[in-house]
Amino acid sequence: MRISLYTSEYSTIGKQIKKQLIDKNMTAKQLADQIGTSPQYLNKIIHGERSGEKYIDAIKQILGIAV
Repeated sequence: MRISLYTSEYSTIGKQIKKQLIDKNMTAKQLADQIGTSPQYLNKIIHGERSGEKYIDAIKQILGIAV
């Protein structure tokens, strides 16, 4: 049996982020660049490994996610 350190499940905000990225035809790298973080850190926010508290408001504003 192989154990992975990574999960493919998204956090609640992660699901919204992924949906909006698809709807806006935008990549995670583009979003990460706009909010001033790395794509790796954004991925941790999407998967609930980091709260991303510093970036959540900017993410919501850029993607049009309701507060």
